Amino acid sequence: MKKIIIVLTFLCLAAGLKAQQKPTTPSKSDSKQTSADSLLNAMSTDDKHQDVLAAFKATRLIFSPTTETVKKKNLNFLVIHRFGDMATSEAGAKTLYGLDRVQDVYIGFEYGITDNLNVDFGRSTIGQLIELGLKYAVLHQTVDNSSPVAITLVGDYGVRPYGDFQSYAERNSFLGQAIISRKFSSKFSFQVAPIYVYSNTPLVYDENNVAIPDIPSSAKGFFALSGAARYKITTHMSIVADYEHSFSSYRTGANGFSDPLGFGIEVETGGHVFTLNITNANSISQINTLSSTRQDFGRGQFRLGFTISRMFDFNHGDKAKY
Repeated sequence: MKKIIIVLTFLCLAAGLKAQQKPTTPSKSDSKQTSADSLLNAMSTDDKHQDVLAAFKATRLIFSPTTETVKKKNLNFLVIHRFGDMATSEAGAKTLYGLDRVQDVYIGFEYGITDNLNVDFGRSTIGQLIELGLKYAVLHQTVDNSSPVAITLVGDYGVRPYGDFQSYAERNSFLGQAIISRKFSSKFSFQVAPIYVYSNTPLVYDENNVAIPDIPSSAKGFFALSGAARYKITTHMSIVADYEHSFSSYRTGANGFSDPLGFGIEVETGGHVFTLNITNANSISQINTLSSTRQDFGRGQFRLGFTISRMFDFNHGDKAKY
């Protein structure tokens, strides 16, 4: 899986480095255009420089935020659930394949200060983590490939207001990432994101969401890489996939950790985007998924989850741009 992510990353970057063709010298017949022809050509050129819209239909997939932003004076309300294990000896029919056991719940809000700048707020059940974040779209993909990729920066601050900590600083976690996406066709979009996570108190949660003691201080900060894709199968339905890998000397398979991996179906219904997914990760917040995922598909530790995204427009009756 790591090799696949790396290959796709190079494909995305290679598309970004594609040389643009120089315009050819106009012929005599071209120089005799009418004023109407000139106007049509100018309109065509403007269209080619337009942004590519909706590489992704939602601002986040299964774990990862996307390069999409909430437009100015729009509010995105998010409800995200992760249920219990579906196929372990403790699960199966007796827990209705995990539906009786809710592992994590996230309630969040994303507000568009401008079309390119969002402020985000949310809370997760695991660790009682409260997050405040900023999301800024610095570059948009264009139709003519003058900008072959979209780039969005995300910064998150997380705090655990409860628990046994010696100081306020010990409660804090931070995450920063640069998301690079490309819409390769009307059906397929892909993104990759280098990530850095830092926690003043490194926390890892077990299968019962209880913090594991004695985490080495060297595990405080680490880099990670995520890759996500969307493939459109009908006008309002897509298949999505999401993967994360932590480059941490502590968070390895030998120490019982697994890479978060998820697959899902995304359905757009007007103002709603609904995603139904299956993943091995208990948690929802990227701070937690990258730091704490210990569940493995091979042990039956995968679960059903869903995301409901509802957009509200406060532009006084103007048609939403999102």
